[in-house]
Amino acid sequence: MPQEYIVLIIGYIFGFYMAWNIGANDVANSMAPAVGAKAITIRQAIFLAGILNILGATFIGSHVTNTIRKGIVSTDIMTDPHLALIGALSALLAAALWVSFATWKSLPVSTTHSIVGAMIGFGIMAGGVSVINFAKLAAVVASWIISPLFSIIIAYVMFKIIVRLILSKKDAFSLGMKLSPFFIGITLFVVVLSFLFKTPLGKKLALGNIAALIVAFILAIIFGFVGRMILKHFIKDRQAGAEGIFRRIQIGTACYLALAQGANDVANAVGPLAVIYFLVKTGSVGAEVPVPWFLLFFGGIGIACGIGMAGHRVMDTLGTKITALSNTRGFSVEFAAATTVLVASKMGLPVSTTHAAVGGVLGVGLAGGIEAVNFAIVYRIMLYWILTVPAAAVTSMVIFKILQFIL
Repeated sequence: MPQEYIVLIIGYIFGFYMAWNIGANDVANSMAPAVGAKAITIRQAIFLAGILNILGATFIGSHVTNTIRKGIVSTDIMTDPHLALIGALSALLAAALWVSFATWKSLPVSTTHSIVGAMIGFGIMAGGVSVINFAKLAAVVASWIISPLFSIIIAYVMFKIIVRLILSKKDAFSLGMKLSPFFIGITLFVVVLSFLFKTPLGKKLALGNIAALIVAFILAIIFGFVGRMILKHFIKDRQAGAEGIFRRIQIGTACYLALAQGANDVANAVGPLAVIYFLVKTGSVGAEVPVPWFLLFFGGIGIACGIGMAGHRVMDTLGTKITALSNTRGFSVEFAAATTVLVASKMGLPVSTTHAAVGGVLGVGLAGGIEAVNFAIVYRIMLYWILTVPAAAVTSMVIFKILQFIL
């Protein structure tokens, strides 16, 4: 068998391993609040997230990817096909190993930042420190503060609004049902805007900001009232209380986040794999490479396998170990994470869904008082966030040297 096809097979193995780790670690971003609040079981979360990630990756995932994620490393290092091939393999394996280690420790980390760190390691080995865009790297470091802080504030405020308007009142169920169009509506507003602005399919529709806002607003009003009719049909027992109402809303939000996760995060695995694929097939790559649908599907399957086999580990940490979650708290977390990612990305700020989800959980925990938060686990999570870029970079440098010697 020619050497280039052996390299391509290795690329597929490393790509699948990275996709598996994305599923194992990142599923917590979408499903942990729903599981922690007992809106769904872990088994149901794994099934839903697995299916939705495959659909998101295959049908909404980007069919074009940058050769270097986030533009932190100069594309000049990709001009030598041999170096580019070794670099893409090194980056994939290094990022996957770090995320795998974090998952083993049951701690949520950013898979995007892992691949960024791994690409930095490859860049330094191939072209020296001068190929690193330190301004972009500083923006990634800033996101460790920006993402969780945005999310803490939004989750805290949202939960306090629910307490003030509904939970503190005598007939919380009636008030919850009466105000449900508002909470369904604002959630759908964020979901529609996120779909139009954040997903590759949405960007293809190319709606302007004003048009997107109008579409989102109209759909939010319509589905807000349709949602209340559905809730009235399914929730007959007033004993369910306001928590029962938010339990249904929360499931819908969790499903959207899982779909978006597949669409956006699949690039962390199949982006470098697409580079390897086209280097082997054509001998060169540009600043952007096309991603065939079968690679997106391949990545989606890998993510689903990771969810099914190891997704419960990080889900347990995010859903139960930071603070106790009810359905109203879980809804606030999911709303905060989705809103943070939307607002920050529209402002051009680098943002991690993982960091936003953790910030949301921390926000609703703080709404119940500082004693309601397990800060020991929060400190451990933050330490792993800080270690992600340098750990992935150093690992990538070591793997690069090994592969350079072998190949």
